[in-house]
Parts: sequence; C-alpha cells; structure tokens
Amino acid sequence: MESLPERAGRRCHHMLNPLHSAHYFSPDLGRELAGIGIEDPSAAYFAVRAAAMGPVGAGVVTATFYNFNHELVARHVPAIWSVADPETVLAARTRAVDATLRRLLGDELIASAELAEAAKLALRATEACARAARPLYAAHADLPVPDAPHLAYWHAATLLREHRGDGHLAALLDAELDPVEALVTHTATGRGMTPRFAVGSRGWSRTDWDAAAGRLRERGLLDPDGELTREGVALREDVEARTDRLDHAPYAHLGAAGVERLTELAGGILKTAMAAGMFPPGAFGKT
Repeated sequence: MESLPERAGRRCHHMLNPLHSAHYFSPDLGRELAGIGIEDPSAAYFAVRAAAMGPVGAGVVTATFYNFNHELVARHVPAIWSVADPETVLAARTRAVDATLRRLLGDELIASAELAEAAKLALRATEACARAARPLYAAHADLPVPDAPHLAYWHAATLLREHRGDGHLAALLDAELDPVEALVTHTATGRGMTPRFAVGSRGWSRTDWDAAAGRLRERGLLDPDGELTREGVALREDVEARTDRLDHAPYAHLGAAGVERLTELAGGILKTAMAAGMFPPGAFGKT
C-alpha cells in the first residue's frame, strides 16, 4: 500500500463523514419515514441505518451500533420491520438524502464538476474497502451505487464511514471501553456529542453516564472535573491511531494526491452544508 502523510485518511474521513450524518438530523428524513409509518426519531434512526442488513433483530443492531442502550433498541427493533420492510425504508432514505443535500448544497453545487469529481474519487477509495468483520460496511456495499453524482458521493461517504466505524468498534473493544465509557471519553475530547444529547439519543440515563465516568476515574482516564487525564488523552489517541491502521486501505488505494484532492473537495462541500445549518445547535461539544 502507498505511504500516506500521517493522519491523511483520518482528515479525509472528517470531511466526508458529516455529510453522511446530516440526514439523521434532517426534517426531510422525519417526513419521509413518517410517510411510511415510522414516526419515532429513534425508530427512524435504527430503521435507516440497519435496513441495509435486512430485517435484523435488536441484538444485531445493538452489536453493530455499539453505543445504544439495548433496551432502547429492543423497544423498536424488530417491530419496525412490521411497519415498513427494509426495501421501503431504503427508498425513503434515498428520497430524504436527495432532498437534504439539495437543500444544504444548492442547485449550483449539486450540478458542479467539483461534486462529480468528489464522487468519483470517493468511490475509487471504496474499491479497497474489505467486508470481513465489517457488517455495516458489508451490508451497505451490497447496495447499488446511485446514478446522480450527489447521491453517489453520499453513498461513497456512507461506505467509507461504516468501514471506518466497524474498525473503530474493534479498537474500542481492545481499549476496554464499554458503550457508555466510549461516549464519555469521546465527549471529553470536545469532538463528540454533548452529554445531554448523547444520554437522550442513545437511551442511557444520567446515572449510567455518571457510573461510567466513575469507572473511568478509577482507571485514571478521567479527572474529577470530567476532563481526560494525560492517560485518557493517550488512550483516545491510541484508539484513533488503531482505527487509522484498520482503515488505511481505501486511502492508500486512492493515493496521496487523490486523498489530498478528495479532502479539499469534501471540505468545500462540507463548508457549504455547515453554512446552511446542517446540524442542530447544541448537539456536539462538551456542554
């Protein structure tokens, strides 16, 4: 594999992943899912992200999503598949993604040569993704690539996100961070979800959160103020470095110049989407 600049793949991922995630926060998704009978926000999230795997049960969703409370998952899965089958959910998701991207990016960027180039580069990177031990990536890799460049770009970003994410779970397990501990430490870096949003959306209680923080303090990873200690910072960086190694192949396949260009293009696309209000205020950070 080609040698890349340090963290080049991670930087590229950070430009691609948010655009994939935007649809989870979009009113377009809520509207499309409500149209097929799925109105609860948690049920909608489980449905659209799990649908590529087929009508799976709660255990599979909890395992592959990692940081959700199983009780919350079981409240909605597998019941959602009796409301709308996976194929119907995937079609609704595509409609929602199309509407969301058109609203966030605008007609000019949607039709631009830059977006078409970004889609081509991102799809090329996915050629080196591996299915083994990566269930969410493998399921999405079996879906057809959309024809429209903006949807093809989103599809490629989804594949790259799930490929990295599946590897990230292996790194979290190796670091002995359980689902809530992973959330607490990620939030403490300032780059994750806020504690309030994480607790509410992942089905945990404040008691669960505080208990996890206590376990992390006992391990010397969190200080009394909820900040990462030197050891905690080192552990989170080791998790990311391990994730980088497990996710090296697609970016090495694209090559240093290709990764640099895709990062540049994705950054411009992301900047436009962020300016259009891609995420709700207060969802990310330490507050």
